[in-house]
Amino acid sequence: MPMLLIKGSFHLSGRTRPDGDTVPFIPDYVGEWKLVPGCHKPEPGRDGHVDVRLEGVDALETHFAGNYGTEERQPRKFGDAATDALLTWLGFTDIRRTLDPETGHENISATPDAVPGFVLTRGSDVFGRCVALVGKGVPPGASGYEIDVRAKLLKQTANYHLLTEGLAYPTFYSGLPTDLRSELTTAAQQAKADPGKGVWNTTSGSLGDVTLTGAKITGMTSITDDAVILPKLFRRLKEYLSLGNTSLACLPAYLGGAADRFRILSATPSRELTGLHNIVEITNSETVRMTHPSEDLLFVEK
Repeated sequence: MPMLLIKGSFHLSGRTRPDGDTVPFIPDYVGEWKLVPGCHKPEPGRDGHVDVRLEGVDALETHFAGNYGTEERQPRKFGDAATDALLTWLGFTDIRRTLDPETGHENISATPDAVPGFVLTRGSDVFGRCVALVGKGVPPGASGYEIDVRAKLLKQTANYHLLTEGLAYPTFYSGLPTDLRSELTTAAQQAKADPGKGVWNTTSGSLGDVTLTGAKITGMTSITDDAVILPKLFRRLKEYLSLGNTSLACLPAYLGGAADRFRILSATPSRELTGLHNIVEITNSETVRMTHPSEDLLFVEK
């Protein structure tokens, strides 16, 4: 698949907030942000940076506010591990977390302040973030031009690395071609099959993914401290609970209203569905589970 290559560097400072699937990037030539396709063009900060959202993966949330309520995070163990894995893979060392006394937010810095790398993008999302495959070191082509991205190059990206380490969930949108989705799915499934790896560690007494087996929801701490679930489901549950809901009775209606559009890849025929209530079950009035793994879903880009 043709993707736009942009050469530059990944930057951190004491006031940046990267996570396991988002990192600030500054092109060598800032004007190349104008080349990124999409209706919501990236708008660089004064230093030229734009937050790059890793294509095809979703790591646990470390600072999600959403539209309602206060900022919340998923269990720290895996959210921080994904962030550290991404930054370490890019070449940062001595990763430090400090509390901003003005905002109360946790900021991240590291050594050095910047590392060289590149992004391979097919566009931006509705938030103006550049959605991309993330690479380190010398790029495989000329900056500002499209190159064909195949499996070999995909396997050299941070996106692929995070899935092989079991520190992110495969989460696909309709513009990502089948061959690249297949490679990312294989990486995730191999991590799942490795006992004790990342979020898939469900050995006795371990905090691991319960997206398909079910999370007991009795309040916000159920999803921030007690259960590891698909981040997209976490975001919907967080906002639902932030609205003051104390039971799950209205959750299906809320999920329907959120209007996530997707296809179930294994379904025959595959048809577009609207709302996660189509694949979320509630049992015993308080346990929530998804009926399909994330790699079996293909979300429609907004």
